[in-house]
Amino acid sequence: MNLPYQLFIALRYLRTKKRHKGISFNTLISVGGVAVGVMALLVVLSVMSGFHEDLQKKILGVNAHVVVLNYRGAMPEYKDAVKKLTGDTDILSSAPFILGQVMVSSGKRAQGVFLRGVEPEAELKTTEIGKFMKEGGLDDLVSKDSTPGIIIGRELASSIGVFKGDLVTILSPVGKIGPLGMLPKVRQFRVAGIFEVGMFEYDSNLVLTDLKAAQEFFDMGDTVTGVQLKLDDIYKAPAVRERVQKTLGFPLYAKDWMQMNRNLFSALKLEKFAMFIILILIILVASFNIVSTLIMNVIEKKREIAILKAMGATDRGIMNIFILQGLFIGMFGTIAGVAGGYLLCYFLNTYQLIKLPADVYYLSHLPVKTQLFDFLVVSLSAIIISFLATIYPAWQAARINPVEPLRYE
Repeated sequence: MNLPYQLFIALRYLRTKKRHKGISFNTLISVGGVAVGVMALLVVLSVMSGFHEDLQKKILGVNAHVVVLNYRGAMPEYKDAVKKLTGDTDILSSAPFILGQVMVSSGKRAQGVFLRGVEPEAELKTTEIGKFMKEGGLDDLVSKDSTPGIIIGRELASSIGVFKGDLVTILSPVGKIGPLGMLPKVRQFRVAGIFEVGMFEYDSNLVLTDLKAAQEFFDMGDTVTGVQLKLDDIYKAPAVRERVQKTLGFPLYAKDWMQMNRNLFSALKLEKFAMFIILILIILVASFNIVSTLIMNVIEKKREIAILKAMGATDRGIMNIFILQGLFIGMFGTIAGVAGGYLLCYFLNTYQLIKLPADVYYLSHLPVKTQLFDFLVVSLSAIIISFLATIYPAWQAARINPVEPLRYE
């Protein structure tokens, strides 16, 4: 099979003569520059994807995929709502809940938190909170005496200085109306368990108790705040949310996990895009090495270019030679960078080479998640930048007048 002469000469120019070792060294530097840029970009994007996935797991571990609420506040018809949704194949399970703001105190320490009342059996089927339990479990919420159980986060336990089995006081600013106005509701709870999600927001601001205990504490009777839904596919949440709203109708409405955490995940996506733009500059800097290498090649090969033109090579053919040479440098660098980036991500994730202080970051090691889309985008970007870097040197080569280099030959 005969190769086009442009391809043959471009490959030939990558291997220079022994008396011009500097040119080949510059070629290696250019390939290495592209490889380092691609590898750095892939590792950073993979680390950010790992943080995104870890954060998503923690949020969805505590919260359901879709939540059904009532515009009027309490939801007395929650059992009928659950029955209407039983035929939806995308919904795996449901669990009623009560949510209210309270003050939890022990001794002279106090902190404002969210008290969530749950049915332990249904909650375990709907959220992953059971996986984060460090002491006790949701089954311990069921009161064995007159004192109801409560599960708190590790940070909250440290903040107010309590352990499993200790008594805490829960105070709600909304209570019964007395002769002197609104009287706060106060009740003691026993710490039945401690969980640690790994997010300060949950570990310090969320407490759980039995649904019946929460109904009694908030004087809600047989009503609840809402119903949590677990889906078979978390990314179907927007479609399921719209379907649930149509099925249930006013005054009920639904919110999915993407809506409730939109600001956080939008910020992560923006940060990832910003890092991509910043680190792509490394590849741009490497492209200047390609430009300088090709310009040196053009200067060195003036005589050969003149001979090719004298033999009938067109300006476009000469341009193609140096464009192909630059593309080869970019492709070799991209392949080396992709391979190096993947291997580095693999070792970082498998052997946990970079340790993190768990008490600060709630992560024992740097999370890494490789995504095919990131690898494709980075590879394509590197090749396009390499191609653009070849245009000027190739244009200069095509403009060479064949008479001048051959005048004194």
